[in-house]
Amino acid sequence: MKKAILTFAAVVAAFVASADEGMWLLPYLQKMNIKDMKAKGCRLSAEDIYSVNKSSLKDAIIIFGGGCTGEIVSDKGLIFTNHHCGYGSIQQLSSVENDYLKYGFWASSYGEELPVPGLSVRFVRSIEDVTDQIIGNVPSIAGEQERNKIIGENTRALTEKLQAENEGKTIQILPFFGGNQYFAFVFDIFRDVRLVGTPPSSIGKFGGDTDNWMWPRHTGDFSVFRVYADKDNNPAEYSKDNRPYEAPRHLEISLDGCEEGDFAMVMGFPGSTQRYMTSYEIDQMLNVSNPQRIFIRGDRQAILWAAMEASDATRIKYASKYAGSSNYWKNSIGMSRGIEKLNVKAQKQAQEAAFQKWAEANTLPEEGFIEALPMMKEAVDNLTPKEGAMQYLSEALLRGVELLTPPQMLGRGDMSGFYKDYEADLDRKVAKRMLAIVRQNMNPDYLPSIYAEVIDKKFCGDTDAYVDWLYDTSVFTSLDKLNAATDEQKNADPALELSKSVIAAYREAGSGIAEWNRQFNRAHRLYIAGLMRMQPDKAWASDANFSIRLTYGNVLPYNPADGITYNYFTTLEGVIAKEDTSNPLEFTVEEKLKELYRAKDYGRYADADGRLRVGFLANLDITGGNSGSPVLDGNGRLIGLAFDGNWEAMSGDVAFEPDLQRCIAVDVRYVLFVIDKFAGCDHIMNELDIVQSKALPLRKKKQ
Repeated sequence: MKKAILTFAAVVAAFVASADEGMWLLPYLQKMNIKDMKAKGCRLSAEDIYSVNKSSLKDAIIIFGGGCTGEIVSDKGLIFTNHHCGYGSIQQLSSVENDYLKYGFWASSYGEELPVPGLSVRFVRSIEDVTDQIIGNVPSIAGEQERNKIIGENTRALTEKLQAENEGKTIQILPFFGGNQYFAFVFDIFRDVRLVGTPPSSIGKFGGDTDNWMWPRHTGDFSVFRVYADKDNNPAEYSKDNRPYEAPRHLEISLDGCEEGDFAMVMGFPGSTQRYMTSYEIDQMLNVSNPQRIFIRGDRQAILWAAMEASDATRIKYASKYAGSSNYWKNSIGMSRGIEKLNVKAQKQAQEAAFQKWAEANTLPEEGFIEALPMMKEAVDNLTPKEGAMQYLSEALLRGVELLTPPQMLGRGDMSGFYKDYEADLDRKVAKRMLAIVRQNMNPDYLPSIYAEVIDKKFCGDTDAYVDWLYDTSVFTSLDKLNAATDEQKNADPALELSKSVIAAYREAGSGIAEWNRQFNRAHRLYIAGLMRMQPDKAWASDANFSIRLTYGNVLPYNPADGITYNYFTTLEGVIAKEDTSNPLEFTVEEKLKELYRAKDYGRYADADGRLRVGFLANLDITGGNSGSPVLDGNGRLIGLAFDGNWEAMSGDVAFEPDLQRCIAVDVRYVLFVIDKFAGCDHIMNELDIVQSKALPLRKKKQ
């Protein structure tokens, strides 16, 4: 007996999106979105945005690195993305002698552009709905293991077929709607990407962690890279003989700016949302995963921050590590706050009650919808203690204590990159805190055996004494020691012993987790399919999964609280006002920027009133992964770079809040101002297609 497949392609024909919520799949824009987009101010056709047979806007949008979006802005492969997306690459290229993080970097020619080892970009070449090929032969009575086996076999076979048809390209097949639908993506991957320019962190990271996720925002969050290709314009590994990529499509850049109510859209690669999360999962998030992450990372970050403030060398080594940790740490704080303040759990419970009532009245037991929510609750109840222990071991030890990394890398390649950005004395301080909080807070049933067998027996339970002995003894604390050590010394090293003990505890905590994950996945899939059957006229959007999506809406302010209205844009005046010499890592203002401000030397990038805008807001549905995405106007021209969401709507990954949720973007005119007036990079400016379709009104002379 075959399963009756939900034919989403047919169902979407009846949908018309009417809300600003939604990370929409490009192949369905014509059926689902374009009418509403035009009503909001879009002047493009769906074919202009995404076309199967010809070049379209989609072809200028790239995956940048491992988790961001970028856009091609010249026919010579020039890339705009966020400063924080390029941050790891900038840090990798920096040293005390060449501190590109602090002072910025601007290449004056192709020859000065800096190759970034390991950095790549991806272009989506084609998208195809392959639901029938992946789940069309799955029997309705198949258990989850059998279902996964069949899907795995189908996925491998289809991948091989598509690979043969697309030589030299990369194939990715992804599930949507909890595994009720599948799409295949064909990519070109370019692995020669070079740094062209970056502002100093005082511009690109202005506001630091204090302003992260907050509005008003005054961050010039951008950096400039270039993709290179071989002599035939094909992807290639780095070579000095490679040439700037001849891009068949790039974005025009608008000087028109935006006004309240203007149409805006973002195309990019949102990473992950959980809009179909149940109330049981919300309990797990609020009571276990978020509190643990906030506590563990907060304590570790405090130690790192103090060391970074005290030393430029340490700041450079740990800047990217700290930023990567603190971003999701603050996100977790805001997420919990938003879910509680906006009463999201109650909304989910109401939806679940309606679903259960519908399922019992309208579906047969063998379809599985009636049992979907009870199955979900049972799975979450059993997963929570196991995942909580695994999170503690991972956050505090496996990722928190850097000394555990080298033993796991033995024989897997060159370790010089690790030690380039490692300080054993700082890691020793972190290890003391992490080992202590694991003992104090973890369920003792899941503690690594090292505590009982070594710390208690040999050091009378004194974790600090154990850590001092560990770092004094281990050969893994420096590259020189490691290179001088024999295999016998490495195999007997206490850091390796600690690593093995923690990994064993992690695996023990995860024993049996696969069975509960299978039940969770089945319940999740049935719940989503049931919701769509229950409300067939609603425009449903699949959760983000780092596949290319489009979101659209309008430039708008918002009211974060009673009696408070936030304007939809910020200006350079706000940058000057925020300068704080007591906090140099977050609120430094460059002297040249102040000179340009005092002279009001903004060139053609000023607004009609003579002010220079820095950032703006739009009610677009974005999340992590959208960082660096282009914000486009109704003509498809670049007006900004998306880089953040707002604090009041941090629950948006779970429940979209249309009155509150905003995308924070850096105004592209501020980007151009920094490149042109601050950095003086005429050669970059000359590459760009800059357009201005409306003349600025004459400005009144100051009295």
